[in-house]
Amino acid sequence: MEVGFLGLGIMGKAMSMNLLKNGFKVTVWNRTLSKCDEVVAHGASVGETPAEVVKKCNITIAILSDPAAALSVVFDKDGVLDQICSGKGYIDIHFLEAPVSGSKQPAETGQLVILAAGDKALYEEAVPAFDVLGKKSFFLGPVGNGAKMKLVVNMIMGSVMNAFSEGLTLAKRSGLNPHSLLDVLDLGGIANPMFRGKGPEMVKDNYSPAFPLKHQQKDMRLALALGDQNAVSMPVAAAANEAFKKARSMGLGDLDFLAVYETVKLLKHSS
Repeated sequence: MEVGFLGLGIMGKAMSMNLLKNGFKVTVWNRTLSKCDEVVAHGASVGETPAEVVKKCNITIAILSDPAAALSVVFDKDGVLDQICSGKGYIDIHFLEAPVSGSKQPAETGQLVILAAGDKALYEEAVPAFDVLGKKSFFLGPVGNGAKMKLVVNMIMGSVMNAFSEGLTLAKRSGLNPHSLLDVLDLGGIANPMFRGKGPEMVKDNYSPAFPLKHQQKDMRLALALGDQNAVSMPVAAAANEAFKKARSMGLGDLDFLAVYETVKLLKHSS
């Protein structure tokens, strides 16, 4: 099977490299073609347009930043629609959507959770690639359910990250050692991989991007819109979204989403 990849940002590069390491033939495209150099050095081919990638590959996977980019790659000149036909699979928002839960490190180590929905036969065909890219893949039914699941998961993650930021700040301001807080949390009922992985980086003010804050805020916004559509009151998520927007206004959008911590640290003592 030859697999195509459209988009070589943090996630697309890690996922395509993982397929190459596991013996898949991979053809890649990125709007800035120079970003393809590293994966080409590891054996990938380059398509000059999305259409060229689709023409060459059995299955093409798109890992793009937002809906506008996803639509552009499909509908613009030399886009996916120019070459999509019977026997060709496209995995993103058409035919089979497959958002992923996880960031840079899980993408590099094949530990993503893949949230697929749409064409069940295409899902079955893509399972060998999904098994390399992720630790578990779910087929969630009709197109749209994958994106909804991704938004719900990221809405919870963003809301929890804000509470975690407040907790770290409160511990430090009230004279507690933040490392002790991390140790206590890790032994309790709310222990989780995000606290374990992100907590020490927050204490060190290390915001190297694994999942950029601007993308987290975009997912919060889309999750709140989904809440509007379904008449779900989401005051906690709405407050978290405002914190991420504040962080973007502070110029932190390209840093990791844990940089929302800076919005809490910024609030000084009133006395």
